[in-house]
Amino acid sequence: MSDNHRGIEGLPPAMTRLAHELARLPGIGEKTATRLALVLLSWPRERVIELAESLLEMKERVGLCASCFGLSDCATCAVCANSGRDHGIICVVETPADLLAIERSRSFTGAYHVLHGALAPAQGIGPDDLKIGPLIARIEGRPAGSVREVIIATNATIEGDATALYLAKALKPLEVKTTRLARGLPTGSDLEYSDVATVSAALSYRREL
Repeated sequence: MSDNHRGIEGLPPAMTRLAHELARLPGIGEKTATRLALVLLSWPRERVIELAESLLEMKERVGLCASCFGLSDCATCAVCANSGRDHGIICVVETPADLLAIERSRSFTGAYHVLHGALAPAQGIGPDDLKIGPLIARIEGRPAGSVREVIIATNATIEGDATALYLAKALKPLEVKTTRLARGLPTGSDLEYSDVATVSAALSYRREL
């Protein structure tokens, strides 16, 4: 058995491998991974096959929306394709998980733009590594005045704040109103893990940059 699949005492090699793979998931330690492996072993074969097939289907079909770069299994995601949304307001978030957090709050009916990260020079992540260029091009490609506001909903971290300031400067020549989520979000927190009420309040009391 390879070093990557060292045995877990009391488990057969096949279960040890599964537990190690499950432990790669965020927030899953060896103890929880072992417990999940035991649960999966108790499932009927058909149910395990359905799980495996759903994982493969997700990996093969889910990509990025060509407009907002959120998750989608089509060229255009459901939000961007929804004519009932207010496409004159664009909420800029760091990750697809942040987009989902705002959607759960049911307090925003505009459009989104996912940056897929935040500026972090120490880690070698600059503007060209994020979806900032496509955001500028997206606004410039719309009729003048059709985008009324850009809400910068980056996380309340050093990197998120730096990204917000960069975006505010980049958007200034476009003469579009630029706002930032209110500080209802604790400093150092990720939008993804904030409760619904906090996200809703942060949107309601956003401030102009």
